[in-house]
Amino acid sequence: MKIITRDVPPRAAWALEQAGLHPLLARLFAARGVTTSDELDDALGRLLPPDTMTGAREAARQLADAMAAKQRICIVADYDCDGATACAVGVRGLKLLGAPLGFDSVGYLVPDRVVDGYGLTPAIARRVKDSGADVLITVDNGIASVEGVRTAHELGLRVIVTDHHLPGPQLPADCVIVNPNQPGCAFESKSIAGVGVMFYVLLALRAELRERGVFDAKNQPRIDALLPLVALGTVADVVKLDGNNRRLVAQGLKRVRAGALPAGMAALFGAAGRRVEAASGFDFGFALGPRLNAAGRLADMTLGIECLLTDDPARADELARTLDGINRERKVIEGEMREQALELAEAMFDEGEEPPPAMVLFDPDFHEGVVGIVASRLKDKLHRPTFVFAASAAPGKEHELKGSGRSIPGFHLRDALDLVAKRHPGVLLRFGGHAMAAGCTIDEEHLDTFEQALQQVAHEWLDAATLQRRLEADGVLDRQYRRPDLVDVLQSHVWGQGFAPPVFCEEVRVVSQRIVGEKHLALKLQHQGDAVDGIWFGHTEPLPERVKIAFRLELDEWQGQRRVRFLVEAAEI
Repeated sequence: MKIITRDVPPRAAWALEQAGLHPLLARLFAARGVTTSDELDDALGRLLPPDTMTGAREAARQLADAMAAKQRICIVADYDCDGATACAVGVRGLKLLGAPLGFDSVGYLVPDRVVDGYGLTPAIARRVKDSGADVLITVDNGIASVEGVRTAHELGLRVIVTDHHLPGPQLPADCVIVNPNQPGCAFESKSIAGVGVMFYVLLALRAELRERGVFDAKNQPRIDALLPLVALGTVADVVKLDGNNRRLVAQGLKRVRAGALPAGMAALFGAAGRRVEAASGFDFGFALGPRLNAAGRLADMTLGIECLLTDDPARADELARTLDGINRERKVIEGEMREQALELAEAMFDEGEEPPPAMVLFDPDFHEGVVGIVASRLKDKLHRPTFVFAASAAPGKEHELKGSGRSIPGFHLRDALDLVAKRHPGVLLRFGGHAMAAGCTIDEEHLDTFEQALQQVAHEWLDAATLQRRLEADGVLDRQYRRPDLVDVLQSHVWGQGFAPPVFCEEVRVVSQRIVGEKHLALKLQHQGDAVDGIWFGHTEPLPERVKIAFRLELDEWQGQRRVRFLVEAAEI
């Protein structure tokens, strides 16, 4: 592991400090590309305008027409947290905006991961039609559903695709597409999550209804109540937190901390043992998100969506407890799969040798709902682009393998799949995704071909420097900043993908160390002459007496006392 200190542009840091920011915050923000305090303004008025998102106005017009005609609308969701929150935002928002028109005819359908697969398929389109719907809206999917959209159109459904995934060579026809990544869209935030796209459609719909005189600016429905859901889906989908996404998350967090959040979200906080009033992006990404995702992985995401839609606290608590139980089951399955996958991976290279530039793993006992998590864990451990496959459980498709991949910086996974598909036509039955995460389906007989092809791309794209594990840190933490109140300040800001949480690095003295909970290293450290507690989760190997570590700051509360503790991320040994 190589710990690299981020560059801090001195002019930017000075300008931010002159604008009134704390010197530590000025340094951290400047290192992340912020040059002016205006970029940190999270006011709603600073959000990018919805009329710059191609298709949003046309989608708004069609939805307004459907509401006026009392037509039934059905949302087709995805089975992850982004899809679940986007669905909840869509259902809640359409009902909220339709209330002045007496409109309340909106439902949803979420595909089953195993039976239906991903996206709007022809079979899903027929189920939507059979439900009596007139308008079909996809959320967090649809940009690759060429056949599904065609079927829906032939059945007489009006289709609105809202998505954020990268489009393929062919776009769906005979529909309205709202996706900032479609060709020609001028919307600046290309990293917006699916839930964010749906929220923007609602902003455009509210503007359309104002123009039609349904309400005016003074008495229009307040859809900012949906921002806690938008923030949750944005963080959980691990999209880049550019300026616009940070504003969406910051606004959502403000409402959550003030107690203005849906009953289901509050219940999930309780099930996870987290405090609403101290909510952070960490809670969204590592407490609430996994509990919702578990439903889509092992059960039915309808449970998660119903939890986000209910306004009954008792029902919300019941659903949150169910989701918590499913997540516990997911952890057990994941742990077993991870150990099995690690054994398979280590068998691919001799001890002391470097792993191959890309890893492809399959075992007939793997559960397809957990392959993505296992791929992520292996990617973190081996620092290699990793695909994990499981046999399809769908009837009649037992010969197919469903794979989920996670990547490292410098290796665009979706582009790599596209190149594999071009070089080996017919090997990939379906694929899609982003730079850091992607999925695909192949025939089992093509597994070796896929592995060789992916490793060939990795050989061409990755060099020794890229394959070396690196951790970017923010340099030394001055002892005067090692205070509980400053940790509170740091945790109040929005950090995440593309806007990394503060991680400091420097040499410390290890006074004592012991293993706790069988897999964690509890430390007593000397930092700039002071005694500080530390812990390294998931690590048991002892550290030398003097060592350079990278660490985050956490507050440890005991008997009313609040002390700063170091959470070790890495050590340079």
